Amino acid sequence: MTLPVERSRSRRPVTWLTLIGVLLLPAVIGGILVGALYKPTDRLENITAAIVNDDKAVELDGQLVPLGRQLTGGLVKGADDQPSNIDWVISNDEDAAAGLKDGTYTAVVTIPDNFTAASLSTRPGETPEKATIDVQTAPNARVVDGAITGALASTASQVYGSTLSSQYLKNVFLGFTTLGDQLGTAASGAHQLADGASQAATGAGSLRDGLGQLSNGATGLADGASQLAAGAAPLADGATQLSTGAGALANGTREAAAGVGKLATGADGIAEGNRALATQINALADQIPPSFAEDATALSNAAPRVNQALIDAAAALQKAADECTGTPEQCQALRTASAEANAALPEATQTVTKIGDLAGQAAQLPAGVRQIAAVNQQLGDGAAGIADGARDASSGLQTIAGGIDGVAGGAAQLADGARQFGTGAAALSSGAGQLASGASGAEDGAAQLAEGVGQVATGTTSLADGLDTAVAQLPTYTDAQATTLADVVADPVSATGGSDSLFGGAAVPLLAMAVLWFGGLASFVVFQAVSARALTSRRTSGLVALRGFAPAAIVGAVQGLLVAGVVQVASDYAWGDWAVFAMICLLAGVAFAAVNQALVALFGGAGRWVAAIIGALALATSIVSTVPPVLAALASLLPTAPAYGAMLSALSTAGGVGAGAAGLVVWAALSLIVTTLVVVRRRTVSARAAARVAV
Repeated sequence: MTLPVERSRSRRPVTWLTLIGVLLLPAVIGGILVGALYKPTDRLENITAAIVNDDKAVELDGQLVPLGRQLTGGLVKGADDQPSNIDWVISNDEDAAAGLKDGTYTAVVTIPDNFTAASLSTRPGETPEKATIDVQTAPNARVVDGAITGALASTASQVYGSTLSSQYLKNVFLGFTTLGDQLGTAASGAHQLADGASQAATGAGSLRDGLGQLSNGATGLADGASQLAAGAAPLADGATQLSTGAGALANGTREAAAGVGKLATGADGIAEGNRALATQINALADQIPPSFAEDATALSNAAPRVNQALIDAAAALQKAADECTGTPEQCQALRTASAEANAALPEATQTVTKIGDLAGQAAQLPAGVRQIAAVNQQLGDGAAGIADGARDASSGLQTIAGGIDGVAGGAAQLADGARQFGTGAAALSSGAGQLASGASGAEDGAAQLAEGVGQVATGTTSLADGLDTAVAQLPTYTDAQATTLADVVADPVSATGGSDSLFGGAAVPLLAMAVLWFGGLASFVVFQAVSARALTSRRTSGLVALRGFAPAAIVGAVQGLLVAGVVQVASDYAWGDWAVFAMICLLAGVAFAAVNQALVALFGGAGRWVAAIIGALALATSIVSTVPPVLAALASLLPTAPAYGAMLSALSTAGGVGAGAAGLVVWAALSLIVTTLVVVRRRTVSARAAARVAV
């Protein structure tokens, strides 16, 4: 059965079969495209990819850590929120290369042998290295197969890397807490050391006073002995007088011996006091923890690393603020936090540096205290020697007293004894002078000891106060707080609202627009754009143009409804949105029919070529935003632009349905005007042409 519609470039009539073919062409093409491309990530199991795990496990704290195996398991398992996953095959290098070459595998993900070593290279003493994986796509893979495989592998690697970074940062933050605890312990020990040093300074002051008294007594003894020596010669000359006063002199000599004995007793007390002080100082040194010097040295050495960590943290926060892509409030909060961190950074680093310096000085404290104890021990030994000398002197005086008793029996013996007494008195004066000099020197040493121990007490008090300040300024975290903060710092910025679908919301309007445009083109491959009887027709030029347009417009409207129906079956949109979309498809089918009619009417067969170029340009500029600006600007002027914009607005939150519909109406009206003008031109012939027709 034929229809009263003129066929393009043929006198054969258009049949119903031809009309049905033209009607169904966009719907069939659209159905194939939508069915093949819609939600491709729901059918990832159709992609077969190989995983080659060449990673070598690393021993950590006595256990093997196979991170490559864990990453392999994560890829094979997939994500909980992913409806399907790639069909992963665990393979080796030879099989993967062969499968990639013959098309068995769409892609191959290779985990290198240093993956675990690089992932754990952030440990102290190692050179940090970034862990990488290699993704290769088969030469005969589909257009986006490689992108899907690479995206999944990259996402898994990023998530895995974020987990490692989070664990590392958690250890860093918990390290602050541990450091604070250790500094607190050091501060407590420094306070105890300061108290002990203060007590030692008090004892050294008492020692200084006792040595001063000893020096004064020894000086008096030296003066008395010197006077005895001076009086020994007159005693020898006055033997008679000596005989009379020999008894009194013997008694005085015995009293002197008793005084020297008391001197020996005092020297013993001094020796005992010095030894007791040395014992106290050693006990004080024993109170210092054995690891104090090591901890103080470690604290001093850790100060630069703490400062660098603070500087790195402030720089990371500044970078996060500079590269912020969140809301203005979030970005402002980041910038405010960065400014506060940078403002506090100098004081924090200065404080940490001071703590390190004080810790370095404190490391020498135990050895100094031991040295002070040794000096006091030496002083005690010296005082004991003085006591022994005093006892010897006392014994000598007793002997002199016995000699004086003998002098009483004879003048000659008295003269000799007097001379001997003079000699002994001179020796006693010299010894007492030496004792006075030694006691004076010991007094100066005791004064220096008191001053030095006082400085130690002041220094350790300052160290303890500085450590208390450092403990107050260091942050402390619980395991839960450290885990939360590490997770945020390891992945500080996250994006929401984006789509990971390779067939986004804009794809359905794009495909619908494209198939309707090429459906309009197909209509005027079959239909005649301008009637061949236009010259002889009695109808007006406008009616002639509308007569050629009417069948194509009807076909375009039906094509629009069919394409909208196919889209609804495949996508299941809300009925309200779909109704608007269907009306736009109907209007686009009619408008595209008018535009294609005008192109064919104006340019003939070249018009179809132009229409094909328009369709290709519309597709090329709507797939990705990286097209050249010239092509994008040109595409915005085409009749496909308002159709695509209106369809996209109907199925999404983007505005512009009314503007797009108005644009289609304008294009349809302008196209009908152009077609009418072409009809007018074809109905106008020259006299010569008319003569040829007449002949």
